[in-house]
Amino acid sequence: MKLRSVISMLLVLCLLAGLSACAKTPAPAPSSAPAAEPAKKPETVEFTDDTGRTLTLPGEITRIAVTGPMSQIVLFSLAPDMLAGISNKWDPGAEDYFEAKYFNLPVLGQLYGGKGELNLEELLKAKPQLVLDVGEAKKGVGEDLDALSSQTGIPFMHIDAATGTMGEAYRKLGALLGLKDRAEELAAYCEDTWAMAEKIMADVGDRKVKLLYLLGDEGLNVIAAGSYHAEIIDFLGDNLAVLDDPSSKGTGNETDMEQLLLWDPEFIIFAHDSVAERVGSDPTWQQLKAIKEGKYAEVPYGPYNWMGFPPSVQRYLGILWIMKTIYPDQADYDLRAEVDRYFNLFYHCTLTDAQYASIVG
Repeated sequence: MKLRSVISMLLVLCLLAGLSACAKTPAPAPSSAPAAEPAKKPETVEFTDDTGRTLTLPGEITRIAVTGPMSQIVLFSLAPDMLAGISNKWDPGAEDYFEAKYFNLPVLGQLYGGKGELNLEELLKAKPQLVLDVGEAKKGVGEDLDALSSQTGIPFMHIDAATGTMGEAYRKLGALLGLKDRAEELAAYCEDTWAMAEKIMADVGDRKVKLLYLLGDEGLNVIAAGSYHAEIIDFLGDNLAVLDDPSSKGTGNETDMEQLLLWDPEFIIFAHDSVAERVGSDPTWQQLKAIKEGKYAEVPYGPYNWMGFPPSVQRYLGILWIMKTIYPDQADYDLRAEVDRYFNLFYHCTLTDAQYASIVG
């Protein structure tokens, strides 16, 4: 009995040892396949701009020059570190909001009007891979940009943009520059704000305020209905300045007090550094109903004029301010909260209480 038990036990132990040996998984042999390399970006890409010109651009763009202040503000909001230079010096007040490094960029001048022509020598020194033009398509812009491209060897590109279409402009730039998510954030803000303004104006209906936007040292220049600079004025109010030849310049059309008295608006918006501070005590201005009743205001300024000048994306601030000023019952949003959101998104800064009071006060 004992011998048989011992033999049985030995057989069981052998069987278990065999099963244990089968259960072991051999270590995998080292792989001889090379690690996958990240996909290389193409050296060049084709891009059709809003003039219909197909441009050959670098596959990776990191340095961009701009043709004017409108383009400058748009690119600064989307990709400030891609600025190879600026068209005009930043307004001195912008130092309170922007990082100092952006004030040391070379000034390259601007293509159309404004302060100084485009300086091709400085442009070449800045070594941009692309020159960006954003805004209203000037007559012959495609030919102008082609000529500059041939002269400098740098591609010049135009993107159409007005206040109501700024979202799409951001998306085009975001797709080109590999910044789709960031561009979508800015585009969504523009479109949401525009949609809110459309809803408020639908509620206002045919009760639009009859207004004028006056500027100049004496307040006797007017932004005429139908001009590019009147876009948000025409949208938000009944712009009484209907003229045969609306000026396309930011300085508007010259007029006189006699004409202002004939228009006699319900509300007057004065440009920054115009005559708003003294009209209340001026007998001549007191002849106007809006002045007599205290229905006038000066446009907020910081770091740029909220109505435009340049007529860039900051006009969304102008929309928010005008609606809150002349349609307070319909515009039930918190203006401070909206302005804070804008400054964070587009100017990359947080607005202090003192700054807000200085701008809007």
